[in-house]
Amino acid sequence: MLGSAWAFGVAILIIVIWGLTGPAFHYSNTWQLIINTGTTIVTFLMVFLIQNTQNRDAKAAHLKLDEIIRALEGARNELIDLEKLADEDLTTLEKQFERVRKKAERNGNNPAGMRRADRTESASKGKGT
Repeated sequence: MLGSAWAFGVAILIIVIWGLTGPAFHYSNTWQLIINTGTTIVTFLMVFLIQNTQNRDAKAAHLKLDEIIRALEGARNELIDLEKLADEDLTTLEKQFERVRKKAERNGNNPAGMRRADRTESASKGKGT
């Protein structure tokens, strides 16, 4: 709800009202402190709200990926819930996938039959750099 156009409109309205009251309060330090304090509090609270939203989004994405892994024949079910593994286990798995990628490059099992460095070089030439 706070990411909606209505919330943005309300925020703009508050700023406009605050700005219009400046002459009435002679642009005093208290007048400035009100907006500074208000925006600081809102920013502080929004950090937690945004983090909560990102956590929920990441959890939903992980669950969807877990369902795909579970449903695919031949997929390794031990890859489900990877986000709960220790960093060392993730590093080990990352190295395993790196070895698989390198083997695929050696065997020519990649999109254009090119190594990663060749694909990067080809992509930068295509951009005119």
